[in-house]
Amino acid sequence: MAGPVRHPIDIKALERYLEQNVPEIKTPIELKQFGFGQSNPTYQITTPVNGQKYVLRKKPPGKLLSAAAHKVEREARVLSALGPTDVTVPEVYCLCEDSTVIGTPFYIMSFLDGRIIEDAAMPEVSSPEERLALWKAAVETLAKLHRVDYKAIGLEKFGKSGGFYQRQIATWNGICSAQEKARDVDTGKEVGPLPKMEELMGFFSKKDRRPKDRTTIVHGDYKIDNLVFHKTEPRVIGILDWEMSTIGHPLSDLSNLTTQFFTCRRHASVQNAHAGFLPGRTPGLPSLDQIYSWYSAAAGWSHTAEELAWGMAFNVFRLAAVCQGIAARVARRQASSDEAKKHAETKGPLAEFAWDLAVESTEKKKKKKKKGGKAKL
Repeated sequence: MAGPVRHPIDIKALERYLEQNVPEIKTPIELKQFGFGQSNPTYQITTPVNGQKYVLRKKPPGKLLSAAAHKVEREARVLSALGPTDVTVPEVYCLCEDSTVIGTPFYIMSFLDGRIIEDAAMPEVSSPEERLALWKAAVETLAKLHRVDYKAIGLEKFGKSGGFYQRQIATWNGICSAQEKARDVDTGKEVGPLPKMEELMGFFSKKDRRPKDRTTIVHGDYKIDNLVFHKTEPRVIGILDWEMSTIGHPLSDLSNLTTQFFTCRRHASVQNAHAGFLPGRTPGLPSLDQIYSWYSAAAGWSHTAEELAWGMAFNVFRLAAVCQGIAARVARRQASSDEAKKHAETKGPLAEFAWDLAVESTEKKKKKKKKGGKAKL
């Protein structure tokens, strides 16, 4: 829900811009700020003259810690490119890269009046049948995105074609090497490497174990709470939060969507792991086999069982690395909340779980060799 504005905007300056560049949005306007979208401040624009609503996303104020983050320009670009396709996305009305207007670049898109379900187990839905149908819609929408010919819609330079996981491995290895050296400001103790870090890097670096290379548009953070569902029907009316989108391997999105079906095994030790995803715990939640079957039917291709296991091992490792980064900020006193400390403590259990999944992937590959065929899900 939108509420009071926490990051003020010069409304008069924004209204002048709208009058000159976006005549569809009538002035004067009213402004509220959403609670989500903390990375890029997100606002609801309402035009009292006709009651229409729109959404504005902008870069945060001040000096940015990373030039690669907060790319609202990329969000607007991919949304505009996907507009004519059958992928459900908000309509983009404008992209303003002139920081003098309201302080930082921003874009405005349509407001989608639907349901955002924050808990992926969907406790608020009316029945197990609806829960199953909503999950199926989420999976089929992802497959529809991956099926888009990114070159045909002008996104051939949106990212590098091929070698996605090879680049990801090198990137995260470098990030972890830097994070582990962070020292506690009081004790001087280093954060230290993730458990099984050397073994994980050895596993991921073996090219013969990596998934078959495939290149599509990837959302980068595809999950239930980044979708807008129709108010009453089990269908997706929009995909939100495209900040991490690129050209990459579709398995990364599928792994991200299904993470909680795996981390639930460690719900006692992993922050935000959801026990509701344990088999049989929540009526109507699909099985992994159902999800993979829906995805394959809609996308037109299948991932092998060992590829799926490899993809999840890497995804969980990446989560461990993110938690290690939080631990580094806690050590430097750049983060101090109880939530941050809990995430920092999760880095070890997640890394150990990633290694367990890597071992599972190796075992699946061995079984396939013994059978002499491809085990597909």
